[in-house]
Amino acid sequence: MKTFAKTALAGTAAFAAIAGVTLTLVAPARADNAAAKQDLVLSLGLLKDGNFNAARSYAQKAIQADPKWGLAHAVLARTFLALGDGVGAESELGRAAANGFDMTRGHQLLADAWLIQGDAKRALAEADKADPRFGGYATRVTAKALALQGKSPEAIALLGELLDADPSNSYAWSDLARIRYNAGDIAGASSNAQRAVALDRANLQALTLRGELVREQFGLAAAVPWFEAALRRDAYFHAALIEYAATLGDMGRYTDMLAATRRALAARPGSPQALYLQAVLAARAQNYDLARALMQRTGGAIDDLPGALLLGGTLDYQAGSYEQAIGKWRELIGRQPMNITARRLLGAALLRSGDAKGALDVLRPVALRGDADSYTLALVGRAFEANGERDWAAKYLDRSAWPTTDGTAPFGTDDGLAVLASAASNDPGNPVAAVGMIRGLIDAGQSGDALDRAKALAAANPGAPAAHLLVGDTLMTMGRFGEAADSYRRAADIKFDEATMLRVVDALDHAGRRPEASSVLALFLGQHPENVAALRIAAHWQIAARDWDGAIGTLEDLRSRVGSRDAGLLAELTYANIGAEDFDDALGYGAAAYEIAPMSPAATDAYGWAFYAAGDADKAKDLLEKAVLLAPGQAGIRWHLAQAYADLGRNADAKGQIALALGDPAFADRAPAQALLKTLG
Repeated sequence: MKTFAKTALAGTAAFAAIAGVTLTLVAPARADNAAAKQDLVLSLGLLKDGNFNAARSYAQKAIQADPKWGLAHAVLARTFLALGDGVGAESELGRAAANGFDMTRGHQLLADAWLIQGDAKRALAEADKADPRFGGYATRVTAKALALQGKSPEAIALLGELLDADPSNSYAWSDLARIRYNAGDIAGASSNAQRAVALDRANLQALTLRGELVREQFGLAAAVPWFEAALRRDAYFHAALIEYAATLGDMGRYTDMLAATRRALAARPGSPQALYLQAVLAARAQNYDLARALMQRTGGAIDDLPGALLLGGTLDYQAGSYEQAIGKWRELIGRQPMNITARRLLGAALLRSGDAKGALDVLRPVALRGDADSYTLALVGRAFEANGERDWAAKYLDRSAWPTTDGTAPFGTDDGLAVLASAASNDPGNPVAAVGMIRGLIDAGQSGDALDRAKALAAANPGAPAAHLLVGDTLMTMGRFGEAADSYRRAADIKFDEATMLRVVDALDHAGRRPEASSVLALFLGQHPENVAALRIAAHWQIAARDWDGAIGTLEDLRSRVGSRDAGLLAELTYANIGAEDFDDALGYGAAAYEIAPMSPAATDAYGWAFYAAGDADKAKDLLEKAVLLAPGQAGIRWHLAQAYADLGRNADAKGQIALALGDPAFADRAPAQALLKTLG
């Protein structure tokens, strides 16, 4: 055993130096206990192999065998740092120093411990004391501390210098990737993370980050193998378990998600992130009491994170604590102004609390979008109504009854061009101000100038997907749909999320390239099978293609996710079942849709059309006449009414409705309508 320990000890000396500790210490830090030496050798080897939890266990065993061995405490501190436990690392470094470890060799470790605890200033001061032999580690800590202080360009430059001198430093590459990712440069981060993994497959930070980036770029399913690769090295690596659990949850694999959170809690008892994810699971199952209890167990450690604010507000609202919910959602919107879900929730809560003006202020940017959803539009309509502005209320309530889909669009703005230009001029380095200026130019009809500025922004930030989206948005307003699709695809190559997918699909569809749009949608659904927006489009296109069984399957899948109170979804289920000639189900869904939204022309038309398909033209007529009154511009409804009139022998009325339908260039059933018109004489 002594021979083995001596050989292994020599074999791990190089790694020990990289880790920031050394095996050639003065006598007080040595141990004569052979078992302790062997355990420490095993700890260092496991640390190098990426099994950090096992490395911690063996370092602890070495300390149990020889509690006065300073080096063992230093190695244990290093394992705590690898596991992201800054408090544990700081404590062990204190014990190492008290037992003879030369802390001139540990400044970089102590700096890292303070950095993990969020004390960037203290970390910078300590890293500056590091021995030159550990300069690479100290430089990495310094760069991360600068980034934490909001000085990402300086941090990136510093790591660039380090990597010029030491291009094989895997951890420096992964640090650079994380900083670039946080700064929005996803393409640059992805390239750096790939380099880090290629250099060291045991770099769990790089493997986990690679999974996060792949999730952004390609989707949920593509990310899973990267998290699993990290967990094969260390089954209880907390950071990977949390990202793995969150990804599994978004994929609908709730049992696997729960198992991953339990492992995370075993690895780090009381883990706020794991408890939060379990609370999300409980809330999805409508077990709000359990969700609240789980959030309380986090001790407020993650209350200021966006997801926790959203969930916390929802739980407060469910419990009737409306003011607390409003406070949390308002804080979330302050941090994420384009979070549509949070705006809807806050707007509804403000309206319920009697603050109609506040609700309008929150909801207006969403309602100004061409693709605003019916729920938001209805909230805005009710808010205007509460304010006594009945004309505006009627406008938005009409839109909510039959929302048009003009494609995914950026938030609208009420600020004038002069205000936006001033903001951009006063802060030329602020990309948010630059984007606001470009949006203002688009709204002002100055698309050419907007496009030039958007292209310049994209050229300056080639790794930022938002810049390419802005170019695409501008091209869409100019009707240059094919070029817009190309810009959106460049963004999708960097970050293939829901917003980007919707833009690509919309641009390709407008460009008359439905097959390509369908391929993009299918690719996205392959990675995000639970995504509601993608499933809605898929179902709509299945209905348009008369794939009735496919549409029913997709819509039923959707209904299991969003519930049975979505009138639009129920209306589409009605149409799909009519196409499949399942008239009983069609009437059932049509009745449910109409009961929920009797003033919705879509629900009214669907119910009427179900009666017509079932052979009851008389009942169909009454509903279809109402639907036409609600949405006189909808040619499809007029065509349905025309057929009911024809079956009832009201030929003149049928001809009138067909003529009005044919007057719409977008009317899809032109050929059968013209054929019926001829038979009516």
